[in-house]
Amino acid sequence: MALSSPQGLRQRKISDPTKEKNHDNVAEKQEKPRHTREEVVWGKTPSGEVFRVPTTHDVLTALFHPRYPKSHLDILNLSLLGSQLVFFYFLPRSVARIFFLFYFAFWRAAYDAGLGWVLTKQSKKKWIVREVQRLGWLDENRRPAVRDWIRDQLAGKMGKDYSFDTLPMEYNTWLLFRQLVDVILLNDFLAYCMFAFACFRVPEDLSIPVHILRWVGGLALIAFNLWVKTEAHDVVKDYGWYWGDVFFQRGALVFNGVFELAPHPMYSVGYAGYYGLSLIVGSYPVLFVSLAAHAAQFAFLVFFENPHIERMYGKRTPIALRKPLFTSAERKVRSQKDPSPIPPASEDETVEQLSTPAITEGETATETDLETETETEGEHTPVIKDKRLCGSQPPMITRSESARRAASELGVSQHDLHNKYFRRDTVILQNVDLLRSSDAMLVLVIFYLMIASVLPTLSYQATLALHFAHACAWAIFHSFGLGLLLRAQSQSKFMVRHFLKHYHYSADDHGQGAVQEAFTNWKSLYNLSLCMTYTSLIGLAWKTYSLPGYWTVGDELLCHTLGALLIGLHAWAAMESFEVLGVFGWFYGDFFMEDFPAHLEYTGIFRYLNNPELMSGASFLGLALVSRSKLVGSLAVLRFLSHWWFLRTVENPHMRKLYGDSLRKEAGFVKVIKNVASKNARLLESRAGRHAPEIRRVAKEVKGTFDKVYEETADVVEEFLARSKPKISEVMQETKVLLQQSRERLVITRVATDLSSFDTAKYKISIVPSQTGDMRFHLGESISVNWEAPLRHSRRDWVGIYRVGANKSTLVTKTSSFGMWVPVHDEEWDGDVPLGTSPLTSRGKEPDTGSIAFQSSTLPWSVGRYEVRYHHDGKYNVMGLDGPFEVFVDQPAVLDFISVRECLKHIVPLCLDSDPSLIPLSCGGIEESRSDGEVTGEIRNPDDFSFWSERQAKRICTAIEEAFDVQYAPEVIMADANLTTLANRILVSKKLLIAQ
Repeated sequence: MALSSPQGLRQRKISDPTKEKNHDNVAEKQEKPRHTREEVVWGKTPSGEVFRVPTTHDVLTALFHPRYPKSHLDILNLSLLGSQLVFFYFLPRSVARIFFLFYFAFWRAAYDAGLGWVLTKQSKKKWIVREVQRLGWLDENRRPAVRDWIRDQLAGKMGKDYSFDTLPMEYNTWLLFRQLVDVILLNDFLAYCMFAFACFRVPEDLSIPVHILRWVGGLALIAFNLWVKTEAHDVVKDYGWYWGDVFFQRGALVFNGVFELAPHPMYSVGYAGYYGLSLIVGSYPVLFVSLAAHAAQFAFLVFFENPHIERMYGKRTPIALRKPLFTSAERKVRSQKDPSPIPPASEDETVEQLSTPAITEGETATETDLETETETEGEHTPVIKDKRLCGSQPPMITRSESARRAASELGVSQHDLHNKYFRRDTVILQNVDLLRSSDAMLVLVIFYLMIASVLPTLSYQATLALHFAHACAWAIFHSFGLGLLLRAQSQSKFMVRHFLKHYHYSADDHGQGAVQEAFTNWKSLYNLSLCMTYTSLIGLAWKTYSLPGYWTVGDELLCHTLGALLIGLHAWAAMESFEVLGVFGWFYGDFFMEDFPAHLEYTGIFRYLNNPELMSGASFLGLALVSRSKLVGSLAVLRFLSHWWFLRTVENPHMRKLYGDSLRKEAGFVKVIKNVASKNARLLESRAGRHAPEIRRVAKEVKGTFDKVYEETADVVEEFLARSKPKISEVMQETKVLLQQSRERLVITRVATDLSSFDTAKYKISIVPSQTGDMRFHLGESISVNWEAPLRHSRRDWVGIYRVGANKSTLVTKTSSFGMWVPVHDEEWDGDVPLGTSPLTSRGKEPDTGSIAFQSSTLPWSVGRYEVRYHHDGKYNVMGLDGPFEVFVDQPAVLDFISVRECLKHIVPLCLDSDPSLIPLSCGGIEESRSDGEVTGEIRNPDDFSFWSERQAKRICTAIEEAFDVQYAPEVIMADANLTTLANRILVSKKLLIAQ
């Protein structure tokens, strides 16, 4: 609360064709008559009843003016205010500080938490009015005494134009609520002042000019607070000051005056008095309490005020909605060609399309299309289906000539421009993708800086251990981490799948955009890993190296010489390999690119070695000799073993799959060594004489033993992997099921204790068959359920959908429905919270019957078998059960464009809740209309669709994965937002992801 005006904080002004003028009846008797024309203000209840809004008086005049009658609530308010003054006078200052601190905290909580809670419920479900109606406080027949008392409390505070009996219940309830608000706000304000005065002190060691500045600044802030509050009340009047729009309507939002001074002035600069008084009393406790109270008021703004304004006045804007943006020249050309041109967009409309307005005082809060699509140039280009997918057929036709002509006339939209220039860009650490090289480097730099900043001063041994661990980590990552990534790419196009799933590409690139981006990021990641591997190795060697005192003593000079030769050998082998392989082979391009010819050339260093990359271990061994370090030597062994694993598990299998019989079995070096060994063996045999057969036998046995051990070891490893793969898959699947079940069981099961008074045999529930006449429902198809219950069943009964097998008991449900539930009587629930407790009336005939429908978010959005359960009184006692029924997704028999598009024409409308404003025109959608109901006349592609939320795009992702076994992120679906483009994307993805 601000010091100057205790009535409350509001930030909304209601525009009215007339200006409300408050008339003080008492003051008018004392003044001369003034000839003014009284203007009438009209209000409207949620039910549509229109009434004349009476004149209200401000709380300070009505409460403290001696000639105004005082209600019982006024007397209570004055008593509470007076008791604060009494406590402040009699309590010692040390006690008063503690007492008023907690007293102020109580009233501040009553304001921000209490009023925020009840106002939120009133805004959502008209809870206050419904409770007054349920309790019968304003019902002359049910509670006449309470009604008369409330009438007396209200009538005495109103003017002559007030009539309790003729005004709607919503208005009278608001007046009663207003008096409760006055009690809270005035006591909150006075409790803060008393706490501040109890903490008053004169700071020491301050000069006289500083004291003067402190008082002048504090009084200026308090005066500014008084002005802000007064001006704000003049703008919003009592209707906005006391949140009248949660009870009835009286106009639209308009912001001017002080509301143009700062964002949310009643919640920001309107609290300047807090800090002015803190400055005057010179107390840090007052300052910190002021900050806490101010923060609580901002919480009230965030959790009630802004959401209420959005619900009350906000306008939903579909996501991925394509509205052409025409320049002035384009409008002129179109107007010359078209006798009924599109109305040119105003400057405000253009600004609204290109910006994202927040909930501010300047404009009505609206939702803008933040998530939009990429460029549309060529996005509707027909794609010839792959022969491997659907056989040899004529080229497909993507759309009719009329649709093509309409699409050619479409202008560029904000949706297309957004997705042309922005593709899941990293903002701070949001949207980080470690398979995107720039993001990986960003995370790596941040990680190194954080480690460097938090590391303490280390000893020499600890530093060596850290460098060794660092070098080992990069060596393991380079061979095993990147090796597993390459193997996944070879086997299932993992990286291409990743970029196809998460990023949008123009439809005319035939999927090459994903391949190129995957390969580009792989090259950067591989180069980064290679550089870090050798940098960390050099860092470890440098830490372990020390210059020898005497070069000619011992083997120091020999180790340095051999080490330098090994390092030079590695450098020569790497350069020779790059000269033969080029950048394509250096970066393993045949794992990604199919455009390059698949043939082998054994030239250069590859004439002698099949895998010269093994020489990369030479530099490790060379540095180990130079540094004379066992750690570097261990790292060299690790490097050799890990690279051998890479060649054995990743590169060689891919080479065999890609090149087949053309792959050479023995390199030139191996062949020469074998020939030399064979000649020497024959020479040895000729000189061995009679011992030659024995030597030959022993050699064969030794060779056979080594071959047998190698083959048996390889067979055992392969057999182990073959046997382990299904077991690992089974374990992963079981783990997934267990996690799902544990997630479902994260619910506190509440069981009723009054079941003895209800006959469970009279409860029945049955699923209405689908359109095909069976218990199979397409994903997104509405599911209707008929129920039957005793006449006096609880109004808080509800029905939920659960997976078959998720609940072992048929008497009590012990798992969560995850929002897949519908109340039997919707008016008895406020979201997930039941309101009423009374059973149905005894009128009518038993049994009571009805029907409910599961739609939109209450439907199961995953394929499987489910059942429905009828629950009692807002708890988990099962009164009826029916099922199972199946949720499925149609799969096209042939993967061609027409079949895929027809399948999408069924899937997309269901995932968009069959909303005519969202679904494509080709599926029965409607053109967008202006506020006057007329069609805008803008040309729209018949296959375009849009969304209200990202959740709807996720549904389409799920359906596409089930139907076509292709994964996409919601951003990709929202970027396409077109049946033809999406069908072409699916065909291209299936073509790219065919296993080689």
